[in-house]
Amino acid sequence: MTPVPRRPSPLGGARPTRADLARFATADPAPRDDVVPGGDARLRLLIVGINPGLWTAAVNAPFARPGNRFWPSLFRAGLTSREVDASRGLDDADAADLVARGIGITNLVGRATARADELTREELRAGARRLVERVAQMRPGLVAVAGITAFRAGFDRPKAVLGPQDPPDGWPDGVRLWVVPQPSGLNAHENVETLAAKWADAWRHA
Repeated sequence: MTPVPRRPSPLGGARPTRADLARFATADPAPRDDVVPGGDARLRLLIVGINPGLWTAAVNAPFARPGNRFWPSLFRAGLTSREVDASRGLDDADAADLVARGIGITNLVGRATARADELTREELRAGARRLVERVAQMRPGLVAVAGITAFRAGFDRPKAVLGPQDPPDGWPDGVRLWVVPQPSGLNAHENVETLAAKWADAWRHA
């Protein structure tokens, strides 16, 4: 599978400064490109982040902020062939490797913020509705939402826990829905090892 072409980092491979980050705190609904295959190729796993952080938007790469445990935990779980460093942008080779393994990455909400808790409940609910529509088109084997608090708000599941979920109305048959922890360093309940175990579990069910 070949990934849909992505824009290079707006900073040309440079590390974002504080001033750079501030420029991306806007209402732009799509500051970061998804990592998805072109054509009708079907993914084994679609990873859904909550929304881009400012660093992620600044370099146009998912989970790019240094200290985020996303890429180390994916590598530890065996989902990637090497530990990706996306802090200055996502290499085309790394995007191609993900898609070749049947992994795609998107977001529940497109607007970039410094923290996910800056999003409104309506933004999360609108994002959940869009995700249902998109999953019906893409039909991956499993969708993993990375963040239980946002999942509860977006899908109106206040008692949801990590792991497999009952699908919402309109969810396509044959596509599993899963929730994994938010990998940000702000999530003190998890570390790279515990996150890797949860990614490996989702991957086995994808």
